[in-house]
This record gives sequence, structure tokens and C-alpha cells, in this order.
Amino acid sequence: MVALASDHAGFEYKENVKRLLDQLGISYKDFGTFSVESTDYPDWAHRASEAIISGECDRGIFICGTGIGMSIIANKHKGIRAAACESTTAARLSRQHNDANVLAFGERIVGRESAGDIVRTFLSTSFEGGRHERRVNKIHSLTGL
Repeated sequence: MVALASDHAGFEYKENVKRLLDQLGISYKDFGTFSVESTDYPDWAHRASEAIISGECDRGIFICGTGIGMSIIANKHKGIRAAACESTTAARLSRQHNDANVLAFGERIVGRESAGDIVRTFLSTSFEGGRHERRVNKIHSLTGL
């Protein structure tokens, strides 16, 4: 299941992502926001991140104005690897090399059609493992500094 979260600046794209996930037959849970009224992105990113950490959801798609705020908040949670992506290449590499489990992007940055392509790429790309696994294992470790 995919955890969805947005603030007011990402609300319309979040609604578009829900329609795309419905078309793809992928289940999701919407953690908010639920309108375009001004709201604080940390509230929604924290809730959706906790759902991933708890195992309720496998991955997340978080949308705000730029994708940066949501990714910063998500990455405060141990076990979350959020990538702010503005291209399909970044989305693909975030999965292949970093095993990103949260895609973040910005409604004010990414075009509507590109957003759908980025989401499809993120959801269809697997982690390569190998040499990347060693690196990913060091993300939340203080050893090797």
C-alpha cells in the first residue's frame, strides 16, 4: 500500500496521483491534506512516514510546492529514505541505487504529465542491491564516519 501525503500546494497533484493509482490497481491510503486550504506540510509528512515505519504502508508519495519540505520531514524518520525527484531519471536512480521508499515532488516544479511519469517510474523500479546495499545500510548508521 502506498502512503499519500500533501500540503495545500500539492493537493491537486495528490488527487491526480490517486486517480493514476486507481488506474494501475495500486492500493493507497491518503493521509491528507484534504483541501487547498493553507496547512503545514510537516503534519501530513509525519503521519504518512509513521505509516511506512509501522508497516501499514510499503512506500510513500509526498507532494508539496517543491517536494523539498516533505522530503526533509520524511527523512527525519529512521527507516525512511525520501528522494525529492524532478525527473524520471532521478526517480529511477533513487530506487535502483538508494532504495528510496518515499517519492517527493513539487506541484510548483514538476509538470502535470511529468508527475505521472515520475510516479510510474518510482513504483515500477526495483532496488539493485549489490554494492548499493552496503551504502544504503550506512544511511542510519553512525559507524564508518
